[in-house]
Order: sequence, then structure tokens, then C-alpha cells
Amino acid sequence: MKGVLELLRRSKPDEPGQPDNQDSLFTTAFADQGADPELLVPWEARANEIGARRLPPGRGLAADGEVLFRLHCQICHGPSGRGASAEELAGSSEPLTSETPDKTIGSYWPYATTLFDFIRRAKPMGAPGSLTNDEVYALSAYLLRLNGVIDAAQEMNAGTLPAVRMPNRDGFIGVDATPRR
Repeated sequence: MKGVLELLRRSKPDEPGQPDNQDSLFTTAFADQGADPELLVPWEARANEIGARRLPPGRGLAADGEVLFRLHCQICHGPSGRGASAEELAGSSEPLTSETPDKTIGSYWPYATTLFDFIRRAKPMGAPGSLTNDEVYALSAYLLRLNGVIDAAQEMNAGTLPAVRMPNRDGFIGVDATPRR
């Protein structure tokens, strides 16, 4: 198994007009903090598996996601994702500059592909990883619609999800995590 740093050195930089490659930034940041690069390979492989350039086939609409949300998510996140025993996912009322900011999907998350990744690996709470790709795309579409990021009729799939421009995309400070030689 090749080390992550070796893989990073061989990887091509992002090309103009292509989705950002956040995966290598994540892995390099941990490697630079002393983590064993060999232990990070599974993380890199998992991140690449669903990264903006390698989303799985499938598709989903917000209407289908709403049904799935009521079935799997509403009990913890409340009706319309406004929060219950778990964090609110939509409906932020306090800006990020507030002393008590609302960090919802629409107000905080910088990339729609991160939403897909999180749902796919960690949800539903009682059976993580049990949703199909179509169900994950549908839930992503529903949550993006709840946050006013996409229209209700917009299909989410491997081509459209990375193209979604999140409202807080420019709210994070970039870090150059390129390994120094």
C-alpha cells in the first residue's frame, strides 16, 4: 500500500472549472500533524470514493427526500429540520457572526458534497450506511431545498451535486497544505 504523501505528490492539481479536491487537503493536514501516512490511506480512499469527482451513480429529488426525512430523520431533527434532540439542519436565524450562531447546512456548510458524504456514512442514526445512493441524493436534495439552496424540482446526482454553490462556500479560510520538500 502506497503512502498518502506519495499519492499526493503524484496527484494532479485541480484544473480550472473542476470541483475542488478537498480530500488531499484533509489528509495532508493530518499527516503534517504527525499522523502515520499509512494509517490515513483508508481515510483518503473513503474520501476519494465519494469526493466531488467520484460521486456514485444515482439521483434524487427533494420530494422523495422529504418522505425519507420524515421516516428516518424527523424524530431527531424535528419537522422541517428545525431541530429537536439533534441539531437544527435548516432555518437559521442567527448569523455566523452572532455570539450564538446557527450552523445549519445552508448557513455554514461550504460544500454540498460534504452533506452527501455525511448522510451516506453516518445516517440514519440507527443504521448508518444503510441508505441507497438514490436515497442519499434525495435526502441531500430535500435538505438543500429546505435551506433555500436549490429549487424543489432540481435533481441531485453525481453531476449536479458538486455544482451546487453553497452560501458559505467563501466563508472558510483556505490553507495551503501542500507538503514541503
